[in-house]
Amino acid sequence: MRILIGNDDGIFSQGVRSLANALAEDGYEVTVVCPDRERSATGHSLTMHQPIRAEAVESMFHPAIKAWSCSGTPSDCIKLALGALVDRMPDFVLAGINHGSNIGTDILYSGTVSAAMEGYIEGIPSVAFSLASFTLRDFAPAVTFAKLMMKQLSDRPPREPMLLNVNIPPVPIDRIAGVTLARQGVRRYTDVFQKRIDPRGKTYYWLAGEVLEEIDDEPGNHSLPIDAMAVAQNYITITPLQAKLVCRSTLTQMGDWEWLEKLSIS
Repeated sequence: MRILIGNDDGIFSQGVRSLANALAEDGYEVTVVCPDRERSATGHSLTMHQPIRAEAVESMFHPAIKAWSCSGTPSDCIKLALGALVDRMPDFVLAGINHGSNIGTDILYSGTVSAAMEGYIEGIPSVAFSLASFTLRDFAPAVTFAKLMMKQLSDRPPREPMLLNVNIPPVPIDRIAGVTLARQGVRRYTDVFQKRIDPRGKTYYWLAGEVLEEIDDEPGNHSLPIDAMAVAQNYITITPLQAKLVCRSTLTQMGDWEWLEKLSIS
C-alpha cells in the first residue's frame, strides 16, 4: 500500500515525522513531500511565477521512507509529487499531522486540508489529520488513531475518491470520549490588526485575534454534532469534505429571477 504524505507545518515538524515513521514501521510504502518551512494558512495557493525546487531529505525519517523538502506551498508539494517525484501513483494521500485544529470555516484557509484536497482532486482518497493544540507535543494518540484509520481504509478501500478531515483532541488516549462523524461548523474570530512601526520607520500590520464563537449554521434536529463542539468534548471527529463549493439552496432561490430569462447576449 503506497502512501504520499504532505503538510503545511514544514518538513521539520514533529507531526509529519511521527505519522510517516509509524506508517513505515507498519509496512506501508511511504513518500513524504513537505514545504521547506512552515506554510500554514496558505489555503490552496499554487506557485505560478517562480520555479519550485525539491531536495531529497535523508536521516530525518525511517530508512524506508523517500522524502523531499519543497520550496512551494502545501498544494505544490502534492502536485509536484504526483507529477514528477513518485514512480507510481499512491493509494492514499495524507496531510499532517497538523499542529493545531482544522475545524469549521478554518478549513478554507488550511494548507493541511488543501494538501489533502489536491490528492482528492486527482482522484486519490485523501485524509487530513490535525491535533487540536498548538502547544501539545504528544502526537501518540493522533498517530494511534491514524494507524487504525489507515488499516480500516486498507481493508475496506473506498469505492470512489473521498476527502476526510480528521481532528484529534489534545488529551491522553484514555481520555478520548470516542470517534464521531461531524458536520462542519462556522468559526468566527475577533480579528485585530496591530499597527506597528519597523526599524526603518515604515508602518506594518500584524494580524492577531482570538476565536469569538463556534456557530452551528444549520440549527435544528441533527444526528451529527458540529466539529468544534465535538472536539471540545474530547471526541475525534471525521468530516467528509468535497471540492465543489456550489450552494444548491441558493441555486434554487435564484431559479425564478426574471432577468435570467430576459437577458440575452449576442
